[in-house]
Amino acid sequence: MRDILLVRFGEVHLKGLNRPQFLRALTERVRHAARPFGGHVWLDDGRIYISDMDDARACAERVSQVFGIHSVSQAVEMGKDDFEAVLRQAVHMTRGMTGSFKVKARRADKRYPLDSPAICQLAGRRILEANQDLRVDVKHPEHVLEIEIRGNATLHIGRIEGVGGMPMGTNGKACLLLSGGIDSPVAGYMVARRGVTLMAVHFHSFPYTSERARAKVIELARILSRTCGRIELYIAPFTDIQMRVHEKCPGAYGTLIMRRQMMRVAERVARRRGGQAMVTGESIGQVASQTMEALGCTDDACGLSIFRPLIGFDKSEIIARAEAIGTFATSSLPYEDCCTVFMPRHPVTHPRLERVQEAELLLGDALEGLIEASAQGAERVVLCDGRIAEGGEQPQ
Repeated sequence: MRDILLVRFGEVHLKGLNRPQFLRALTERVRHAARPFGGHVWLDDGRIYISDMDDARACAERVSQVFGIHSVSQAVEMGKDDFEAVLRQAVHMTRGMTGSFKVKARRADKRYPLDSPAICQLAGRRILEANQDLRVDVKHPEHVLEIEIRGNATLHIGRIEGVGGMPMGTNGKACLLLSGGIDSPVAGYMVARRGVTLMAVHFHSFPYTSERARAKVIELARILSRTCGRIELYIAPFTDIQMRVHEKCPGAYGTLIMRRQMMRVAERVARRRGGQAMVTGESIGQVASQTMEALGCTDDACGLSIFRPLIGFDKSEIIARAEAIGTFATSSLPYEDCCTVFMPRHPVTHPRLERVQEAELLLGDALEGLIEASAQGAERVVLCDGRIAEGGEQPQ
């Protein structure tokens, strides 16, 4: 008999012939998460197990944040052949409990002589005989004792819910346009949760944006890296482009034209680092540059697919998610970003693409060089597991 963690996963079951690849990736991520706790991790018969942990509760909490994990339980593993011993363990685990309970059994080993209803009946009866303070409630119990019969028997009470999603790195790589606001970190988290590896680009307009704003964005990327894994953050200089847009283009079109140049710079950085798509935190109608027409004008400037996971969210929903993933407090710090510099008083809300393209021609032949200089001059900061990686390399 030994204490273990029983780790369940969800969508990986649906992957057909690709399932082994997803399971290997998921098991490796769980192994990485459990390593600080000294845990031994293995995959067997549709479950991931962890043993030999220094702190089982802390390990379970950490593993529950791995993308692809459905839930984690602290469990007891023991031999299944002596069912009387299994019943004694069930009684031991429920000793001192009060209120309502039920037993839930899963017999994955179909050769086992007792089926699931029989296991539930026998265990429930023995528990009631030993504990007069408990009563059975199969619909809304306060406590659920779960017994699984696979290679061995495992027993546990309670679950830590996982974040779900798909294993990290199984669905390509995307470039997040990471501002200092509330929305973009949430958008990055949601895409990463679907198995996408993240890189990020932030635009810094020194001296109009401060070093505190730069530090704020690095901190947001650091927080994301605790769950999203290794993130390469590129801080691109944007002052020259922004000043040229401000000087040459009609004020009402300034923000939209600026965003088109952001897309062009970020696309160059992304393609050079293997990025296959862009991710933004835009929500339709939230600001002037996020109307349907304005989003279409932004899309026109980018040759990669653009993912907008927050497109139908309202602000309160986005804030709730930011609080849940731990980025809200940092995003709320009052340090300006480049999107607030030279903000027009009356930005165009329903632009026509041809008018935007005409206004953009005023930037002249110098634009190409400015875009390339911004992409080439981007500072690279690597973050992993909630730390800044020294020398731009992933910590071991």
